[in-house]
Amino acid sequence: MKNLNKILPIALFLAFFLFGLNVFMQSRPTPKNARVYKIVKEFSPYYIEKRFGGLEILKKDDKEFKEKPSNEAFFKKFEELEREWGKKHIKIENSSAIIVDNSGKELKRFKIKNREERDFLARYYGVK
Repeated sequence: MKNLNKILPIALFLAFFLFGLNVFMQSRPTPKNARVYKIVKEFSPYYIEKRFGGLEILKKDDKEFKEKPSNEAFFKKFEELEREWGKKHIKIENSSAIIVDNSGKELKRFKIKNREERDFLARYYGVK
């Protein structure tokens, strides 16, 4: 019984530590290609605003839109919104990516420099 009393606090500490580490690993944002994300982010309607109460997802052209998911699901929700937008507004032609508005008018065209950038567009924005 004395051995159990010595081991129990250590086991509880390890269990809570591993649980916390697991939640942290799942809530991290997806790694991004810096060059491509910076170009596309300029045209994306969604942005993150830091408030006293936490982080919120807002939309540039809709002042009524406001998402406030839990901290654990925040980056997953933001990526989901950006992916939905990207599927409709980013097109790939040969070795170029084209960003279009809602009416299909070209806003920006940029060259995809390597396989990593093409893979990022496919993985993050769902564009092939």
